[in-house]
Amino acid sequence: MARDGGETTGPGGGRWGRRRVLGGGALLAGGITLGAVGMSQGTSLADRHLPLSGGPASATVGNRRQDVGAGGLQVVWHAPTTERLVALTFDDGPLPRWTPTVLDTLERHAVPATFFLVGARVRRHADLIRGRLARHEVGNHSWRHRDLARLAAAEVHDDLRRSHEAIAEAAGVAPRLTRPPYGHLGGGVLHAAVRLDYRVVLWSLQMVEGEFPDDPAGHARRIVADVVPGTILLAHDAGPENRQVAVRGLDAMITGLRARGYTFVTVSQLLSRTSGPRAGG
Repeated sequence: MARDGGETTGPGGGRWGRRRVLGGGALLAGGITLGAVGMSQGTSLADRHLPLSGGPASATVGNRRQDVGAGGLQVVWHAPTTERLVALTFDDGPLPRWTPTVLDTLERHAVPATFFLVGARVRRHADLIRGRLARHEVGNHSWRHRDLARLAAAEVHDDLRRSHEAIAEAAGVAPRLTRPPYGHLGGGVLHAAVRLDYRVVLWSLQMVEGEFPDDPAGHARRIVADVVPGTILLAHDAGPENRQVAVRGLDAMITGLRARGYTFVTVSQLLSRTSGPRAGG
């Protein structure tokens, strides 16, 4: 291209002003930037199978009749109540090192709890829970604790169904609740849950063992102070060493909450005594 003063001659012999050249450069740079962003977003979307029907984000499958159980789904974090009720829940078990200790502590205090069980661990350690869940409730926490929010709807259903069957066989009662690992809710999770007539139960307060690495009593005081009526409290009967802080402080936690006038109930008991919305099984 030839230059003539403040103008540039284009390939067709026309003249481009300086402003036009600079503007074109800006558009080119912007295009490169947008292209990079688009590629990044495209990679993210492809990773999550979007927007294909039945993928991780989709709560519908295909365009034929949906198999949706009772047709509605309840997702619960907390129960709306003024009664001093609290639901203690345990995730990730059963495991030999943890679950018997938790069950023994609950038995001493006659406290019911809800256990969100991992199906593969139930299959391997059924003896840990068989005959010991009379006062408790079971829920489905997936077959192998994968992130279900990254799986397609059919995969999630197969995973939860497999775990459902293992839990029902070992516990003698079928689970009616599910808690997805990490609390991750994808469309596939919702679709599978409604097919199985589950309630999805998350939590409104979680143990904070990492803040009290060597202080079970301090951790117990923190949790006792943070509970409010209708709390669904997340604990674990499996995991890294620091979670032993909560297990070792469980006696003090129970005693402290009862001193504040709280009654322990299972999740389903809590929901049955509150006025929150209800849909599905």
